[in-house]
Amino acid sequence: MRKEEFISHNQAQTEDIGARLAQALTGGEVLALYGGLGAGKTAFTRGLARGLGIARPVTSPTFTLLHQYKGHLALNHFDVYRLSSVEEAEDIGIDEIMQADGVTVIEWPERVEELLDDKTIVVKIEGSGDEPRVLTVLWP
Repeated sequence: MRKEEFISHNQAQTEDIGARLAQALTGGEVLALYGGLGAGKTAFTRGLARGLGIARPVTSPTFTLLHQYKGHLALNHFDVYRLSSVEEAEDIGIDEIMQADGVTVIEWPERVEELLDDKTIVVKIEGSGDEPRVLTVLWP
């Protein structure tokens, strides 16, 4: 497993880190985004989408659970915070979508960890409020 760390001082830098990481993706990857409320998970995903050639605005799918975007690679963006079980995630088809050719991002992956495998790219975002963020990326 390879580990990279980044420091972000604002939302724009968090987005830029996401855009840079998108350049290493070829399709079929699952990214598990760990971080507290307001840590920057959606900002990171917005940058990732930009790096994948997606021009549409990216917002958190908190209430819809899933937003899908088309770019040179498709992006499937899940926010599973409101789910109470892995079975609920399976009911919305998360396991099939995770196996698709695009890139899948899961916010609050601790809710569905048993669906993740050893090929999952783990992104941990630490920090809150006005403090800098530390982004740790664990590549399989």
